[in-house]
Amino acid sequence: MAAYIEDYALVGDCRTAALISIGGDIDWLSVPRYDSPSIFGALLGTQEHGSWRLAPTDRDARATRRYDGDSMILVTRWETTGGIAEVCEFMPIDGERVDVIRRVVGVEGSVEFGTELRMRFDYARTVPWVLQAGDDDEPALRGIAGPDAVVVRGVALHAEDHVHRGTLTTRPGSTDDLVMTWQRSYRPDPDPLDVDAALRETREWWSHWAGRIDHDGPYRDQVVRSLVVLRALSNLDTGGIVAAATTSLPEQIGGGRNWDYRYVWLRDAALTLDVLVCHGFLHVAEHWRKWLMRAIAGDPTQLQIMYGIAGERDLPERELTHLPGYEGSSPVRIGNAAVSQYQADTIGEVLVALESARDSGLEETSMSWSLQRELLYQVEANIDRLDQGIWEMRGEARRFTHSRAMVWAALDRGVRAIRAHGLEGPLDRWERLRDKVAHEIDTTLVDPDTGAFVQYEGTTEVDAALLQLPQVGFCEPDDRRILATVKRIEQTLMVGGLVTRYRTDAGVDGIDGGEHPFMACTFWLVEQYARSGRIEDAHDLMKRACATANDVGLFSEEYDTDARRQTGNIPQALSHLAFVRAADALAGTSADG
Repeated sequence: MAAYIEDYALVGDCRTAALISIGGDIDWLSVPRYDSPSIFGALLGTQEHGSWRLAPTDRDARATRRYDGDSMILVTRWETTGGIAEVCEFMPIDGERVDVIRRVVGVEGSVEFGTELRMRFDYARTVPWVLQAGDDDEPALRGIAGPDAVVVRGVALHAEDHVHRGTLTTRPGSTDDLVMTWQRSYRPDPDPLDVDAALRETREWWSHWAGRIDHDGPYRDQVVRSLVVLRALSNLDTGGIVAAATTSLPEQIGGGRNWDYRYVWLRDAALTLDVLVCHGFLHVAEHWRKWLMRAIAGDPTQLQIMYGIAGERDLPERELTHLPGYEGSSPVRIGNAAVSQYQADTIGEVLVALESARDSGLEETSMSWSLQRELLYQVEANIDRLDQGIWEMRGEARRFTHSRAMVWAALDRGVRAIRAHGLEGPLDRWERLRDKVAHEIDTTLVDPDTGAFVQYEGTTEVDAALLQLPQVGFCEPDDRRILATVKRIEQTLMVGGLVTRYRTDAGVDGIDGGEHPFMACTFWLVEQYARSGRIEDAHDLMKRACATANDVGLFSEEYDTDARRQTGNIPQALSHLAFVRAADALAGTSADG
């Protein structure tokens, strides 16, 4: 069985990443991109679905771990009865190859390590053909399956029932490097890696990137870690930003709310972009804007709410029935049926992020503003269309308040672009439509009894997504309607001191089963508390929410407050970016105070 979700750390190369448990198992790795088939898939089953263990043979060995500074280099310190050793694991930032490096360094005494390699390509549907490719002095193993091949160097490995095992023993100051390199099977094996140079260059790359982060406040270290995670989820080649590193980790253990998040949601990517721009990374905005223009191509009428990492459109949802799922949580899915949904909020979030970049100094080109103008024409063309909402409801389409507010935000950003930046567009028409949508929200989407915004037209339920209305400027944080909404959220959506998205038992989403508090929504409430003057409540909730991070600072999608376990996909971009926003809000109150 896989480890607890919170027991995994991430190492990545800004194209893909490996999930490594505190016990020394790489249980998830898709190559060469996040959305590629896995080589190691034990996360969604057992070790027989692919894993790579590297750990002391001493069963009583104790492990502690940390990231090396502000990098994505993981250092695990093992203490045994015979000695101490450290394992340094990372993936070099090199677009020409994909390497996973596991360097074992002796610190004190001697420690025997055992390694077990189970290569299972194509989501564990293929056992590779494996050959010994080295010699006694330079051992190497080559695994081939269809288009994929890996070479594992650094320790002699011997086969036993499709498992390859080996051992090594440290001494003070010793260094042993285990390196796995992926490449296309029809190409020659790549040369051995210079691990010293790769480690130095990788550390320098991350240190240089993180060194530009602009943030002062009580949560600075965690803000830096979260921004580093968001960078790791952003493709260095294409500019696409994935929603999470994993697929099908359950929102509820044993349940069926298991989704593939290894794609680029326009919404999540735009929200990530906004946070990165606010912390000085304007070039990331330019990279993503180019990705957006390529993905949408020449016809915004064919806009999707999500795409592949390079802008691919075909993302059909399928179930992998041969994988039992994380702790038996089936089905395991690849692809995502939400790709065909209409979600009216998406363009609003995109235009809000692009305005933030524009206000920060990113110059518009004729193509970039033309694209935004075409997106606004799509908002006009669908002005009264019902949708599935931010949470991708698989029930009937509705008039969701959050979606209507984001339609307002899209038109508002169009108006601002004309008024503040002198860009061309139908100012009077967009102003008229914007004000019409605002009037509709005020008159039909506010509960007359409580004064709170409602989840959708015809209900008295609330939705934590309503906390985004002041974030985009639809109302002020101290507006009486949002304060009434917060009160209703506190009454109906708080579980174990954290915030759920909405009441699943109200039947709005068309999906069986339930879920746990959603970390992004919890951080949105922290931000709302801070910006409306409830500073003590903001700090209290922030502490509870931050306690859900694992030992290396990763947030998952949700958190089970009863079992005290992370649930859902990890690391979740939306959770990390919402945390950064909350920390910024608290830093602002500290500065004001």
